[in-house]
Amino acid sequence: MGRPRILILGGTSEARLLAEALAARDDCDVLLSLAGRTEKPATQPVPVRIGGFGGAAALADFLKAGGYDLLIDATHPFAERISANAAFAAETTGIAAIALRRPEWQRAAGDRWREVRSIPEAIEALGPSPRHVFLATGRQGAHHTEAAPQHHYLVRSVDPIEPPLALNNVEYILERGPFTLEGECDLLRQHDIDVIVAKNSGGAATYAKIEAARLLGIEVMMVARAPASTVKAVDTVEAVLAAIDHLFPPAMKRGV
Repeated sequence: MGRPRILILGGTSEARLLAEALAARDDCDVLLSLAGRTEKPATQPVPVRIGGFGGAAALADFLKAGGYDLLIDATHPFAERISANAAFAAETTGIAAIALRRPEWQRAAGDRWREVRSIPEAIEALGPSPRHVFLATGRQGAHHTEAAPQHHYLVRSVDPIEPPLALNNVEYILERGPFTLEGECDLLRQHDIDVIVAKNSGGAATYAKIEAARLLGIEVMMVARAPASTVKAVDTVEAVLAAIDHLFPPAMKRGV
């Protein structure tokens, strides 16, 4: 066979690192697909397409029409719909698939976590009395705060929340990680935060807020991940590269 064709569903730092590694190897043809939710995505080392596919069947058609040999789901751990679509497309086309999933954060001594299944459940769990809440889940789902307007919200996202939340007590921060422990501690103190709403995304880029909460004794409403899809998952870029070499040995990639 010739050079394998690989479609990466990206949007994470791991997807970028994987694309960089594959670009450096130069033994396969790679296309990185981004959903387009971020207004100014970072520059990528391989060709990029931006925008959704229009559903699971459309993704399957795209894979077949493009002659792809491998689908890599390196989307955010909470991008549940696209991950489900990827699993469906791989199964219906018979194309090999791998999911790259960073490990979840694990509770450590001193953490005051309350595990919840969703952002709405987290907002409800805040209770009726006014609290100072750091919503650190990004703009997806931020509107759920409107169900509990009695709280004071500090909302951080990469892009602006449009339309703005219908709340009297809300402040916005537009920032992209990684964040530092010192910076997160300062932020929490400055805004008198007594509870954080966070997704268990894993990874180092946004873990500092969890460390800061531990140091300051702040409660965390930790939104758990949904059950994993049926696609075989690995948790490092190196493991994906090893899987690619197993699927497409170097001699095959050279056409020997």
